[in-house]
Amino acid sequence: MNTSIRGRALTGTALALAAATVLTACGGESSSTATKSDGTASATPAVAVKEPLVATFDGGLYILDGESLKLARTIDLPGFNRVNPAGDKDHVVVSTDSGFRVLDARDQALTDIEYKGSKPGHVVRHAAKTVLFTDGTGEVNVFDPTALSSGKKPAGRTYTSAAPHHGVAIELSDGRLVSTLGTEEKRTGALVLDRDNKEIARNENCPGVHGEAAAKNEAVAVGCEDGILIYQNGTFTKIDSPDDYGRIGNQAGSDASPVLLGDYKTDPEAELERPTRVSLIDTEKKKLRLVDLGTSYSFRSLARGPHGEALVLGTDGALHVIDPDTGTIEKKIPAVDAWQEPLDWQQARPTLFVRGHVAYVSEPGKKALHAIDIETGKKISSVTLPKSTNELSGVVARH
Repeated sequence: MNTSIRGRALTGTALALAAATVLTACGGESSSTATKSDGTASATPAVAVKEPLVATFDGGLYILDGESLKLARTIDLPGFNRVNPAGDKDHVVVSTDSGFRVLDARDQALTDIEYKGSKPGHVVRHAAKTVLFTDGTGEVNVFDPTALSSGKKPAGRTYTSAAPHHGVAIELSDGRLVSTLGTEEKRTGALVLDRDNKEIARNENCPGVHGEAAAKNEAVAVGCEDGILIYQNGTFTKIDSPDDYGRIGNQAGSDASPVLLGDYKTDPEAELERPTRVSLIDTEKKKLRLVDLGTSYSFRSLARGPHGEALVLGTDGALHVIDPDTGTIEKKIPAVDAWQEPLDWQQARPTLFVRGHVAYVSEPGKKALHAIDIETGKKISSVTLPKSTNELSGVVARH
């Protein structure tokens, strides 16, 4: 990536958003058909949603048109639910109390496709494959997301970890599977399996392993309590933090940049540390740089722009745009009002989701959702929803 972020043209989606007016969705417009208690539609599907977004609220899901931000449907779904792109143009994976469920966001209904298991965790998209990790069982499921359009559970690869743990896995373009190692009490590193699930490499020098991201040239990393562990070209490399305890637990990668964006925490005793620094990990030079934002952020604050920009939603309400090669904060885009991260990680807080040239930012305190053009820094459109939202995601067809 170039050391300066160049001006770019708006995508078709952004242009459509630019023409939209500020919308307000009232309760009477929130659902085009009734829904059953399990979230499946009880009437014929509504008109397909363009570039759908999905936001969770206490007790269900909102499906919105990604171009107009109009609320298309409300689906009742009890419990604490999480959402991630499934990896195609139509579907989103919903983590529920009973396992992973697949939502057809375009047609606004939960499908019959389900991966049952307690504590469904990370959903990873890479190299045209989607990987699910179920923490309560240690089971890994790998599938081609384009097969979801059949309405049936895709045939795919499975692997079960030696012990259940809060983990993550990613399949590489050549079929190797990188998966974390650990138990419910202790996580230690990662291993690599060939196509036949035979172990071919491992590294246990990554205490508290958490999260993953992939950078340019398929450098895959997992975070550690003392740095970050990178697997590339068949070799593990550990990059140490400058502090004895320098935890990188959440990362965001981009195919356009060899530099990963990570969080950075230094207090192992904190009930909730509110860090002001982020980490930039150069997977080519094997170096780690810290950038002080001057404001704190949360684990839902990290994303990447269409050209590899490092994006961080700060508690000052601004979207901080960082050049990953230099660590320079190029601009601060006003997004939401100032906020404070809640102590409970399941509680709502402003959340960042990026698709193409548009950053979508939720503002639970105002029951609002905003679309912001990353290039110009202008707020394209906003919507007010019936209830405050928690997680925010949408369909993303490219990996």
